[in-house]
Amino acid sequence: MSTVQVFDPPMCCSTGICGPEVDSRLVEFAADLDWLASQGITVRRFNLAQEPMRFAETAAVKAMLERSTEDELPAIVVDGVVAASGRYPSRDELARMAGLPAKVEAAGRTSALGKIKIATAPCCGTAAPAPVSGGKGCC
Repeated sequence: MSTVQVFDPPMCCSTGICGPEVDSRLVEFAADLDWLASQGITVRRFNLAQEPMRFAETAAVKAMLERSTEDELPAIVVDGVVAASGRYPSRDELARMAGLPAKVEAAGRTSALGKIKIATAPCCGTAAPAPVSGGKGCC
């Protein structure tokens, strides 16, 4: 099985799903990564603000950042190769990148907002919506 690594731009927390205005695309992407992991794919996610050494230690990402700016983040790396950059791919794209069937069954997909409970919790020093998964907040 493949390993999918996500190298996010600097965000206040590991998923970016915090603060007063939650970006629905980040919520959906987090749910898509959870789904990918449930399919047996190894998924790792790194935030430039929290784990800059991971960016420097990953040859493909380091080379990308050396030739451009952070505008190419997020970078999706599959088995050591940059498969997408500058955007969050859809679930179908993630599946193809990871070697899963190209078309994800729509009937089997739950709304991303239905998969992640949003609760008010302190995040980054302010009281703001934060995802709750197993009793943990985002920060």
